[in-house]
Amino acid sequence: MKKVISTPDAVPPLPAFSQAMVSDGKVYASGSVGCDKDFKLTPGGIKPQTRAALQNLEKVLEAAGSGLEHIVKASCYLSNMQRDYVAMNEAYLEFFKEDPPARTCVGVVAIPLGADVEIECIAEIP
Repeated sequence: MKKVISTPDAVPPLPAFSQAMVSDGKVYASGSVGCDKDFKLTPGGIKPQTRAALQNLEKVLEAAGSGLEHIVKASCYLSNMQRDYVAMNEAYLEFFKEDPPARTCVGVVAIPLGADVEIECIAEIP
């Protein structure tokens, strides 16, 4: 059985997907880019966009009864791996000071809204 997660505190999803789904005690959060609720990208490049994406994911996870500390797997997508990988990691690690989750980071041609980064995750519900 699955449950749709939707919170007005986070960036609204597009009609093609939900903010997250819960199934078997895990939260499957859709990809989040660093933007506000009006879909305006966070200015300043990769670090502010990474922080905003993770803050949005945090709101979605909390609505599901979880949190960033319960992420078991994250996937990050970068539109410019060579330029942004190190800086993205610096901002990412601000949120995961101990025991960061398993993670994949993939370079892609483009991300919605022209964002530099998109992050999705799977988290446990404690």
